[in-house]
Order: sequence, then structure tokens, then C-alpha cells
Amino acid sequence: MSARSAAATARLEGVVAGARGLRLVSAPPELSLRRQVLARHPDVVLLDLQGERLEAAIGGLRDPAGPAVVVLAESPRRLLADGVLERGLVRAVLPREAPPGEIVAAIEAVAAGLVALHPGALGSAGARSAGPATLGAEAALPLTAREIEVLGMMADGLGNKVIAARLGISAHTAKFHVASIMTKLGAGSRTEAVTLGLRRGLLTI
Repeated sequence: MSARSAAATARLEGVVAGARGLRLVSAPPELSLRRQVLARHPDVVLLDLQGERLEAAIGGLRDPAGPAVVVLAESPRRLLADGVLERGLVRAVLPREAPPGEIVAAIEAVAAGLVALHPGALGSAGARSAGPATLGAEAALPLTAREIEVLGMMADGLGNKVIAARLGISAHTAKFHVASIMTKLGAGSRTEAVTLGLRRGLLTI
């Protein structure tokens, strides 16, 4: 976990420490992020940008096989437009004001190998700002077996709460599954995601 201010660090530590199934690890704050990762070997890095540029905050982290990075940013859409998902390190982008439940769900999602995006970073406006090149790269990402299962439920018209109940997961996690599906398919809506899924043979009528 990395945050510049003591208050931000304390808030994020409280979020992670209070979540069942997550274990908080810390390293001396005077170390660079790369050295903190080398010292503690976390599965997920929670990074609060607080106005920094992503490249400067990540520092020496370059290995996509290393820990997944969850980024809290002032402008998630801008990061997506810059193609952060394509580089392999960042697996989740949330607004800095995201509530604890969404942060925890994002950590759980990326730990399971998923991409997690806040719904506010998607939609037709987000798609327009991202541009064809970014969407094309993201659309090339394959859906996981769980995401295909969720896509099938979306095709049945089920909402996030019903999907969550059927899969035995939290509503926040279901929402992130849906967001990941839409991002990977380059869809601006649930209906478009289902349509693209049908075209690609991911769904059958």
C-alpha cells in the first residue's frame, strides 16, 4: 500500500485491516515502492496517486508478473485513456473517494486475476474519451470462465444483486465482474456487451 499523506495511509490501512480474508503488510515508508515490494512480497499493491503521475508513483515496478496494482486516482477515465491496463501492472482503477466496500472488492478481484474498474470510468462518455486504440487493445483481452458465466446472466437480464446471489459473491464483486466484461469487450452498456458476446461466440441463443 502506498499513499503520500499519513491520513490517507491510515484510511487505507483501516479499510484493508477491517476486511475479512485480507492481510495488511507494511514496509518502511522511506523506501521506494519497488523496495517495499521486494521487502514484503505483497500479492496486491494499493496505490493512492493523490495528484502524482502514475509513472512516478510506480517507480521501478516493471514486471507484469509482480503484484497487481490497484490505483485510486482523481480521474480514473484519464488513466484509462492513457492505456494503463495495456501495460500489465495496473489491474484496477477507482476514484479516490471510492467507499471501503468497493476498494476491498477491487483488491479481491485483481488477486483473482481480474480487471476491476469503477462503473463511472465506463459508459459511452468513457468510451469516447478512451478512443479506438485503447478500446481495441482492451477488447482483445479474453474473458475468464467466470466472466463468461456472468455475461450469460447479463444476457438473461439479471441485475448485479441477483448475479451475486447466484454465484455466492458480494454485490460489489459482481459489479466489478460486469465492469471488467464491458471493458474487455469495449462495450458502452450491458446490452452492447451481450451483443458483442453473441457476435464473438461467447454466448449462444
